[in-house]
Amino acid sequence: MSQTPAPPPPRHAGLPRLIGVAVAVFLLTFSLVPLYRIACEKVFGVRLERGPGAQASAGAAAARRTVRVEFDGGVNSRLPWSFHPEQLTMEVVPGELNEALYFARNDGGAAIVGSAVPSVAPARASGYFSKTECFCFTAQTLQAGEKRDMPVRFIVDPDLPADIRTITLSYTFFKNDALSERLAPASTPSRNAHAAP
Repeated sequence: MSQTPAPPPPRHAGLPRLIGVAVAVFLLTFSLVPLYRIACEKVFGVRLERGPGAQASAGAAAARRTVRVEFDGGVNSRLPWSFHPEQLTMEVVPGELNEALYFARNDGGAAIVGSAVPSVAPARASGYFSKTECFCFTAQTLQAGEKRDMPVRFIVDPDLPADIRTITLSYTFFKNDALSERLAPASTPSRNAHAAP
């Protein structure tokens, strides 16, 4: 007596797993910004609000040393923005809170969303450079022709190795295609929706 072979599993059997992986990757991507803030506060000890006593004691301990911070900025070729630092260099005291401004302008003909990717050089200084507030934490929307000053607040850790005397903070803005496409219907309202019957 022969047994009939079991039918092969349907081709769509792995589809729920594939969808689950896609959802997990999507959620991980959007949780990176809050995780970055938590890491700054918990791992590096940088708090968004510092009391005057804490800032004064940190400043007094590091007053004998200054570090030169250089600023750089650019845009990806697909993003029609102008973007640059308003100040090219700054002498900072490790342990003190500092602020620098970047200028951005949308030279395109429609609203666009951009996302900034920061980098710190030399690479071993990145662990000693903490941003407490930054336009890179969230996507930025600029209307056609809109100009904006974008601040970044940062602290250089007093434990920065003594042989590092210059740190370069650089940003590159990229077009956020997914968020920019969502703006397109909102920026061109339908005239038929308000037309009389």
